[in-house]
Amino acid sequence: MTPATAALFDALGDPTRRAMVALIANGPATVSSLSAPLGISVTAVGQHLRVLEHAGLADSEKRGRTRYCRLRPDGLRELERWARECRAEWEARFDRLGALLDDLGDEAGA
Repeated sequence: MTPATAALFDALGDPTRRAMVALIANGPATVSSLSAPLGISVTAVGQHLRVLEHAGLADSEKRGRTRYCRLRPDGLRELERWARECRAEWEARFDRLGALLDDLGDEAGA
């Protein structure tokens, strides 16, 4: 697992951050507009946002006195890549297990 993938799992391992990702997936949102539905302070939203930014899942910019955050879909591509690699590995393992079980079945029937 790459450090980038580890950062993604660290970021998405928290239910509040997963909820933030779901909210900003609908479009850009202000930090203050995220605090109410999440039931946390604006300061806590900012802390979670920094983790999401570090993982490449979100961007934010300050316009005047307001900070806006938005989803970075390309951050999810790393997660998709990792899942594809894992799937290929697990499918190969299941194929080998199936072949082994078939061989054992053939030996038991003989």
